Amino acid sequence: MWARGRPTARRPRRCAESRPRTPRPSRIFWPRNGANAIRATTPSDRAMRRRALPRSSAIRPSGPAICKNGSMTNRPARPWIGPMLRMVLGAGHALQPLAAPMLRRRLDRGKEDPERWREKLGEATEVRPDGVLVWLHGVGVGEVMALRGLIERMADARPDLRFLVTSTARSSGEVIARNLPPRAQHQYLPLDLPRPVARFLDHWRPDLAVWSDQEVWPRLAVELARRGIPQAYVAARITEASARARARFGRAYGDLYGLMDRLHAQDAGTAAHLRALVGDRAQVEVSGSLKAAAAPLAVAPGAQTAFEAALAGRRCWVLASSHPADEPLALAAHQAVRAADPDALLVIAPRDVTRGGAIVQAAQTAGFGTSLRSAGALLDAGTAVYVADTFGELGLWYRSCPVALIGGTFDAVEGHNPWEAVSLGAAVLHGPHTANFAMDYKMLQEGGGARLVQSSDQIAAAVLSPDTADMRAAATAVQADMARGVAAITQDLLALLDR
Repeated sequence: MWARGRPTARRPRRCAESRPRTPRPSRIFWPRNGANAIRATTPSDRAMRRRALPRSSAIRPSGPAICKNGSMTNRPARPWIGPMLRMVLGAGHALQPLAAPMLRRRLDRGKEDPERWREKLGEATEVRPDGVLVWLHGVGVGEVMALRGLIERMADARPDLRFLVTSTARSSGEVIARNLPPRAQHQYLPLDLPRPVARFLDHWRPDLAVWSDQEVWPRLAVELARRGIPQAYVAARITEASARARARFGRAYGDLYGLMDRLHAQDAGTAAHLRALVGDRAQVEVSGSLKAAAAPLAVAPGAQTAFEAALAGRRCWVLASSHPADEPLALAAHQAVRAADPDALLVIAPRDVTRGGAIVQAAQTAGFGTSLRSAGALLDAGTAVYVADTFGELGLWYRSCPVALIGGTFDAVEGHNPWEAVSLGAAVLHGPHTANFAMDYKMLQEGGGARLVQSSDQIAAAVLSPDTADMRAAATAVQADMARGVAAITQDLLALLDR
């Protein structure tokens, strides 16, 4: 019902078999839909709600719902959203005709999977499994891989659960395909437009939706709330810059995050940003990163045995997920390492595998014998730098190389996930730029499980240091401590399924 431009809650319809309600003292409690929404049960409650809440955080009931005995009961709550978020949703109708042509252009440029690009139009390529389905989303490779630890914990607690993992980037789909947990499927996230979203949700019908890291899509989140599907935002990460950008959209992000039934932040700063956007009543838990609890990266059968046989006991270290700013430092450091150990091998695994040829040229210019993995070149005694320009093989390099220099930490890229190396026993070295994983690197450094290096000389000294075994043990202890937050997230998500 609507009065004087404000949303008001109607008394919910009761099941035929339910007993008449008796008046209760005025009270306010949190409903199922929305971390910041309030439902009133008496006239005085409704008056209190109008005083206490901004208009955009109210809800109004609508739509049919069925009791277990088949009768009508409380209608599912439809989220009340403010004008800015409504404007964003409205723009989707205008953009919808451009969806397929845009995806075809990306397909022509090699940015979409030729076999699966129509998944982004909401056209499923797999069958929905029977039973309870949990849908989890991460935007890219790191975010999707981090979800595996959470999936495994939920699966252990509830053997009946099935899981759908979605992502956006093509590379993430190719990597997760090699690392999917049992009872899990992968699809690409549909474009946040009316028809793709409707197709996706009509087909998969999730029982719980889990957003992670930095990505929550408005139309999907609103439609989930309208369908009465609980949703959570876990391992939320909002930087100072992104918080300022979100604030420029008025109440839009507050309304969006207010649709969540659970909010778990990676750090206290993100929790403060969420409360500022949603409102002080938002219940936000600080639970840390999912990445510390992720399952170890997989390795192809026989690949480790073959590589280590060719390595023949040589000292080996890896520059993982490298970028152009990282490689000159690593090559200069390798000069010093080879001066102390002439048989030492450097493996460079670029973040962008199409850069393999350029890296080979740079290594050869520096005077190193170089092999390119994608060309099928074998590792031999003359190879000083091995360029691993292939998808999904970091698990092999972390297993085979005791020391890992994490790429993206020497420029504005701001770092990549250190836990993948830690979980496979590699000592972690990193540069000064780690904003993407600031809390993770801070915890590792404080626990003695990672080392900051800022020059090629420092990198070489760390690679040659005998202390790397102690670093690996310390990092494992830090990882075990941080994984406790994932246990709390798991319990919260299971509770949403049980209610």
